[in-house]
Amino acid sequence: MNWLITAAGAALVLIVLRDVFHTLWHPTRHGGLSRLIMTALWRLSSSLAPRRASGLAGPVAMLVVVAMWALTAVGGWALIYWPHMPDAFTYAAGLRPADHAGFLDAMYVSLVHVSTLGLGDIAPTAGWLRILAPMEALVGFVLLSATVAWTLGIYPALARRRALALRLSHLARTRPTTERIDADAGAAIIDSLAAAVAVISVDFQQYAGSYYFHDGDDRTSLARQITGAMNLADQAAGARHPDVRLAAAVLRAALDDLAAILDERFLHTRGTARQVFDAFARDHRRHSGVQ
Repeated sequence: MNWLITAAGAALVLIVLRDVFHTLWHPTRHGGLSRLIMTALWRLSSSLAPRRASGLAGPVAMLVVVAMWALTAVGGWALIYWPHMPDAFTYAAGLRPADHAGFLDAMYVSLVHVSTLGLGDIAPTAGWLRILAPMEALVGFVLLSATVAWTLGIYPALARRRALALRLSHLARTRPTTERIDADAGAAIIDSLAAAVAVISVDFQQYAGSYYFHDGDDRTSLARQITGAMNLADQAAGARHPDVRLAAAVLRAALDDLAAILDERFLHTRGTARQVFDAFARDHRRHSGVQ
């Protein structure tokens, strides 16, 4: 029975490490615990919270995921220690081993190790536990590094997304006609938009959690502005300048790829690119920019 509890603890630790790995270093559409938590909090905020308060969904979800990682790892290691207390541990003077062999004491030992405090009042003496205890400290370091890396990655991705939305808003306000974009400058603008859309597609794959962040207003909301890029691509497809038509085709391909990523990972509409972007706008509580 003791070894079953220890095995259950080891399984919890492995589940956390797998989730960190797939969230940060090898993102997949299948997701994991972090994906389930962020999706659940996103749906909850969308249905219950007012639009202004729902902007907290992304940051709160990140905090909940990090707390889940930490608490699950600590609990897993506590289950590894608990069945072997007090016999496989040494206690400081003044502590009666029989009084400090419960699950809460195992949690205390686990917290001391994962935080690398190393108080030494309760320490493992069994050989295999003396190897595992420093490994828990390494896991604590991995969790801290993962949290920092996630934060440093996801917020620049959000900045790129909002910058693209703002640029599309600027273009929409100029009301470009086919004649105005039928030039070398028009081809350059459309080509740069295609490159920016490709970057956003990679961001949604690498930092899927960025999807669950609301944007400040319509001008910086990609969910609101992205259909403007589709309108521009359709408009430029009829230009006489060959470079403009080529750039329009590249932009349309980039938009189709972005729609496919959004639909496969988040929306599941199985519709056309415009239908996916409409669903994207609704999911972010925006009105579609389709004219």
